[in-house]
Amino acid sequence: MTNSIAPVALEETASGQKADFPYQPISQGRLIWRRFTRHKMGLTGFFIVAFLVLLFTFAEFIGPYNYMQSHSAYPYVPPMITRVHFDGLQPFVYGLAKKQACVIYGSKCQIQPGVWDYTEDRTKKYSIRLFVRGEPYQLFGFIPTNIHLFGSGEAAGSPGQFFAFGTDGNGHDLLSQILFGGRVTMAIAPMVILISFLLGTSIGGLSGFLSGRADTLIQRAAEIFMSLPRLALLLALAGILTHLGYIPAMVRFWSIVGLLSIVTWAPISRVIRGQFLALRESEYTQAARAVGAGSGRIIFRHIMPNIMSYLVVAATLAVPDMIILESILSFLGYGIQHPLTSWGYLLYNFQGSGFFFQIQFHAWLLIPAIFIVITVLAFNFMGDALRDAVDPYTVSEVKEGLR
Repeated sequence: MTNSIAPVALEETASGQKADFPYQPISQGRLIWRRFTRHKMGLTGFFIVAFLVLLFTFAEFIGPYNYMQSHSAYPYVPPMITRVHFDGLQPFVYGLAKKQACVIYGSKCQIQPGVWDYTEDRTKKYSIRLFVRGEPYQLFGFIPTNIHLFGSGEAAGSPGQFFAFGTDGNGHDLLSQILFGGRVTMAIAPMVILISFLLGTSIGGLSGFLSGRADTLIQRAAEIFMSLPRLALLLALAGILTHLGYIPAMVRFWSIVGLLSIVTWAPISRVIRGQFLALRESEYTQAARAVGAGSGRIIFRHIMPNIMSYLVVAATLAVPDMIILESILSFLGYGIQHPLTSWGYLLYNFQGSGFFFQIQFHAWLLIPAIFIVITVLAFNFMGDALRDAVDPYTVSEVKEGLR
């Protein structure tokens, strides 16, 4: 990939003549960034991903409650973000008043277990403030504090709670769960990609560089993994783990990372093998070999730098796939489980009293699915833009240089 050129003002030499070189080279990094910023959807996806990562990094601080804190007196509270009132510039909510809901069946009104009717008790206002004290937590795992970005600051049993996205059947604040669950979901994807890409790059690179019988043997093994139905294999392996009995939360977390890595390394190795087969016969590789460079130097100094752009783009495009796979596993009950949570696990809780029952009376429990869709689309847009930006065959920069 060659550096592009961009027009600059002609400079005068010491003799007063105009310089003969009206162009200056653009570094590869600037070239990629300029191409990337022209892709509006990709740039939008980048900002969305950056914003979500910031939210999840400070999940305990931004969330008004601890994601495991149960408000048992207030199950299935509808989202209160639509019930915010203003006294001048001061936002507030009225107290929650709960009663058993009456559901109409035909011409009769019957009490439906698990369905509550929440109204506003207008006798008292509860202000929503910034930087309020609440449930204590460890910021970044080692900074003890009890300051939350916003909230009413009321005790857990008080009717003056503020549940922006509502609560689930156990009274857990859905917003706090989504923020912490997003951290777990987004943490799984980079770890799976790191492990699977290291494995796929090592095996595929070795296969392509050695060729011959070693290449044949390695590729047959990769084809066996690629022929297995990925989702069925994941469900089978996750089911085996589930029936082993109690598994600590972090052990299950790393088990999911390992399972996803097992089923994703083979396709990567096939692509890397093709890259190595092509690059090992290139002119600069042959020149390095002619001057006595060893295999290690050829691989790490001449071949690997030329496939890094592919790895970066492939990793970006693989993140949505990992998010969806983890969400499917957790939604079916084979992935992340309590005390951890993830977006897929939050949707698994949605099944509690039956899908259609929950859709009819507690549709806000599907909000984690909206976050999954937004995150997957953002990564896809960003990956598409990055793929176009590092494409060595594009002519957009040549056109730009001639303007």
